[in-house]
Amino acid sequence: MEFLKRIYLVIFIIGISFGNMKSQDKSNVIKAFESSYTFEKAGTYNKAAEVIKNVYDENSYAINLRMGWLLYLSGSFNESMTYYQRAMKLMPYSEEAKFGLVLPASALGKWDIVANLYKKVLEVSANNTTALYKLGMIYYGQANYTKANECFSKLINLYPFGYDGLIMMAWTNFKLGKMNEAKVLFTKVLMLSPNDASAFEGLGYIK
Repeated sequence: MEFLKRIYLVIFIIGISFGNMKSQDKSNVIKAFESSYTFEKAGTYNKAAEVIKNVYDENSYAINLRMGWLLYLSGSFNESMTYYQRAMKLMPYSEEAKFGLVLPASALGKWDIVANLYKKVLEVSANNTTALYKLGMIYYGQANYTKANECFSKLINLYPFGYDGLIMMAWTNFKLGKMNEAKVLFTKVLMLSPNDASAFEGLGYIK
């Protein structure tokens, strides 16, 4: 029931933001998006952003999301974050806006913000494999192997024979001193990827 309420809220917000436009305004927005795709394909990201700015509406989720992406591509990371954050405020349950905001935040090295975004995704979609893996990698990079283990454990329960989960779970167990578990996992990786250098390296450390 709660999920349906969220869906209705999303549809309502989209309907309000686009439905209130006059026909001419809608046509201009569509043309601006079309032009922006052409400029993006040509690699002229600033021009792509400029045509969207000409029809900018702060209450439009799609426009804010598009601006966030184009400004990220152009290297304007702080400005990109601003537009992605506006998109998130308009659509609080949106995963695409959160994953979008991850891009400029990562480019700026704002790892606390990135980790928090993945946590927010997992609050709504507890089994989101991308968020689980990425958050686990952040914890692993911070040498917080206990937290990394929680993420990777859930990931391999969802995908028991998936490479990313297996190899990182193997290395996490190795870092935690669980050598038997690590050995089993590195061996499973070799079943999936017989010449895997990372798995051979891990097994080489285990006596």
